[in-house]
Amino acid sequence: MPTQSLEPTRTCVGCRGEAGKAGLIRLVRRAEGGAKVDAAGRGTGRGAYLHQDSACFEMARKRRALDRALRTTIQPELWSELTVMRA
Repeated sequence: MPTQSLEPTRTCVGCRGEAGKAGLIRLVRRAEGGAKVDAAGRGTGRGAYLHQDSACFEMARKRRALDRALRTTIQPELWSELTVMRA
C-alpha cells in the first residue's frame, strides 16, 4: 500500500502546476475589496495560491488569473509586495 502525503496539494493560478500548500503563497480576498497576502495560510474568505517564482507572477498578472480566481481587482501595491516577498 503506497503512503500518502499528509500535506494538502494546491494549484498555482499562474502556471497551473500543483504543489504542497507550504510551498505556495496564499492570497485571500478582503471583505472591503481587493486582496492581501495570507501569511498564516488560514485566513477566512476566498483564497488563491501562487508559486514564489517570478515566472508564475508574470503569467498570473498577464492572464489576470489572480483577479479571476479571487473575483476582485488586484491592486499594483499587492504585485509589488509579492515581488518583494520573492526576493
